[in-house]
Amino acid sequence: MRIARYARNGEVSFGVVEGPGADPSDLVVAALEGHPFAPFSFTGERFPMTDVRLLAPVLPSKVVCIGKNYADHAAEMGGAAPEAPVVFLKPSTSVIGPADPIQLPRNSERVDHEAELGVVIGRLCREVPREKALDVVLGYTCGNDVTARDHQKADGQWTRGKGHDSFCPIGPWVETDLNPADLRVQCFVDGEVRQDGSTKDLIHDVPAVIEWITAFMTLLPGDVILTGTPAGVGPLVAGNAVTVLVDGIGPLTNPVVSR
Repeated sequence: MRIARYARNGEVSFGVVEGPGADPSDLVVAALEGHPFAPFSFTGERFPMTDVRLLAPVLPSKVVCIGKNYADHAAEMGGAAPEAPVVFLKPSTSVIGPADPIQLPRNSERVDHEAELGVVIGRLCREVPREKALDVVLGYTCGNDVTARDHQKADGQWTRGKGHDSFCPIGPWVETDLNPADLRVQCFVDGEVRQDGSTKDLIHDVPAVIEWITAFMTLLPGDVILTGTPAGVGPLVAGNAVTVLVDGIGPLTNPVVSR
């Protein structure tokens, strides 16, 4: 099931995306009554995808990210793969949806894309053991951990570099029926492949990451975990269009503009 959040005639709702593939002309949104974090029903209304505007599929209270979770990316950043997951946060104000612009900060000289699998939490949870980790997952989405690399390097920590407004595109929807163990993760800039990896190469897989995070932090419905990016991160400039594609989800495309 593909769960989307959309705007139509000034109102925001959740719906289930029906139809094959990802071409909007082939898709219909079946409106939900309420939200997808509890048993839900359909209103009976159905809209062509071309008649709605897709938004970020959830509004997370926080985005919890795992750094250097692919050995090839850790190597390209000049470091070894960490033994334990490296956790950092992106603020909720960094979240944008499909087609929303990534805004380049005026005082940054290098902003990179980082294509990732996003995990959307479905219920309040704490201290979740690995063997039950997927029980707390609503589904999966595409994410882009956009990073002002010069800010990250200058600060010695990652909050400013990764926390700018618009630096967390997610979407286009949440896919609930997906196995996260071996999914291809790609990034394209103006149609050119920049990143091409697989979640089978995650150092810490999705169940391990959920267990690690919930050992010290409560996760709420709608919270998003970004699981790490494969090698190939690179710069974005105004005028680019950047697309994240994960097997079974996407594409998530955002234009890049100057702030």
